[in-house]
Amino acid sequence: MSSPYKTFSYYTFGCKVNFSDSSYIADQLIGLGMSEVPFDNYSDFCFINTCSVTENADRKARKIIKKINKKFPETKIVVLGCFAQLKPTEISKIKGVHNVVGAYDKFNISKILSDNNDKNKISNFNIDNVEKFNITYSTNQRTRAFIKIQDGCNYNCSYCTIPLARGKHRNATIKYTLDIINKLLNEGFQELVLSGINIGDFGFNNNESLDILLMELEKIKKLKRYRISSIEPNLISENILQIMSKSEKAMPHFHIPLQSGSNKILKLMKRRYTREQYIDIIEDINKFIPNVNIGVDVIVGFPTETNKDYTDTYNLLSELDVSYFHVFTYSERNNTEAKNIFPKVDVNIKKNRRKLLMQLSKEKNINYINKNINRKSKILFESYNNGYLSGLTENYIRVHAKGNEEMLNEIKNVKIVNNSDLVTGVLVE
Repeated sequence: MSSPYKTFSYYTFGCKVNFSDSSYIADQLIGLGMSEVPFDNYSDFCFINTCSVTENADRKARKIIKKINKKFPETKIVVLGCFAQLKPTEISKIKGVHNVVGAYDKFNISKILSDNNDKNKISNFNIDNVEKFNITYSTNQRTRAFIKIQDGCNYNCSYCTIPLARGKHRNATIKYTLDIINKLLNEGFQELVLSGINIGDFGFNNNESLDILLMELEKIKKLKRYRISSIEPNLISENILQIMSKSEKAMPHFHIPLQSGSNKILKLMKRRYTREQYIDIIEDINKFIPNVNIGVDVIVGFPTETNKDYTDTYNLLSELDVSYFHVFTYSERNNTEAKNIFPKVDVNIKKNRRKLLMQLSKEKNINYINKNINRKSKILFESYNNGYLSGLTENYIRVHAKGNEEMLNEIKNVKIVNNSDLVTGVLVE
């Protein structure tokens, strides 16, 4: 089909999966003959891919929609993503919104573009009927590609709306996933980041598994590097660790949600592990993969969280051999069990707890980088600015080094020499 619009722009909130989805949709629009313009310029059509993990995420989406409409009142605004799936009626009432598209129709670009009926703004569907899976990938960077190999989640954590926004677990076969991966490698990408909503469950619905996929990746000669994005601790098998510890392609970097260091809170959250099991997993990873970089998700202020519960979390994170945290303040979401758990934690207490954990995260990250000073690492250079190249080490440290633009998308040996405002290194043979 041809598009009724000539230009488009887009804005993405949230996780790596959302960025992959947005890039995939943008590629489809370009395939229809449309031209992408920068987000802060006028476009005929603009899509906003939203997140809804917290109330703050919802608020940011509303603010962006209003900003676009005020600046470019003629632009057709289409809202996609988790916020769109969860609160379509609310979004449809925001001035300037042309259409709200749920998970069922998110990748049906022809329907989105041809729907010019302002009286029927909502293209939403029962999330239980969303069964189709689209492998999407972000190609904005020409060096690293983020590829969504899995979507949805069958877990029902008491605080989380993701199953309501993205539906049940689903993924493509390993064979089809490898076809897409090979396509990206043929386009020149040096590194793949495997992402998903619950990536550790990859393949369970078709008698395959994540470790089998990893073994297949090891066989691809063109593939230089790959990473696994956030993975549930209870789904990190010894087999996965064995594969990654012996691999020259798998990067020594994990991101593993903890959420709380209190067994009482973990049980109320309906997480699938205990504090003790989490400790064992982190110790196993460090044993299998020396100098691994481990990031952690943690939530502060979950209902009933006492000073002791919080202290248990703080002390655990202080003692664990991990490198940094993503700290979230608990945000009450409609249609979750946690909304009905009392007592609630005072907002100022939550803010203070988050602040202290953020400071601890900063200290641990500085210490981890300092341990890597004077070590030689292989860095894939992703960007160039004013004589300096920037890229990630195998273990996920961003380093800046003097070089030339011709080195972009090349993997070079670099020795980290300084950790001040920017981590810097020097090229070595």
